[in-house]
Amino acid sequence: MKWSLAPWLLLMSGPLLAVPLDSAQSRIDFSLKQMDIPMQGQFKRFSGDIALDPAHAAQGKADLTIQVASISLPTADATAQAQKPEWFGVARFPTARFVTSSIRPLGNNRYQFSGKLTIKGITRDVSAPFTLSRQGALNVVDGTLPVSRLAFKVGEGEWADTDTVADQVSIKFHVAYPGNK
Repeated sequence: MKWSLAPWLLLMSGPLLAVPLDSAQSRIDFSLKQMDIPMQGQFKRFSGDIALDPAHAAQGKADLTIQVASISLPTADATAQAQKPEWFGVARFPTARFVTSSIRPLGNNRYQFSGKLTIKGITRDVSAPFTLSRQGALNVVDGTLPVSRLAFKVGEGEWADTDTVADQVSIKFHVAYPGNK
């Protein structure tokens, strides 16, 4: 029987290995306007796996899960309201999830991801640019994803009125993961 090195080389050059994100060094923040006044918030608990090497960006992938009950807003009342069924409905939908479908390089450490975002059981296609940088032993992905809250039924009933809470929400992500130098 003849042995060939080719299959092993194909396996070694295959998909990148995903690594868990470093949640202590990562953040998922968001901003919106309520009665035309900017409001900031954050999701404090999330996890996920990332495989992204600048030399092989097209093979990159990410899969992130957010614990929606970890939402934090400027007041305890606002935080409690956001967990109710007409907003995130955390009892029925405890997690939100983002999974990439593609990553393409734009040049100068900038990239564009496309993927699926699921909130309240509703999945939508999303896309946004991001940067990739090196910070010590970590790779860091930074970007902002604009979303329509109403597309995910976040703010139903009387809260669907965009005069009170704007439809546009900006999700700002700073995701760190171990990487090779």
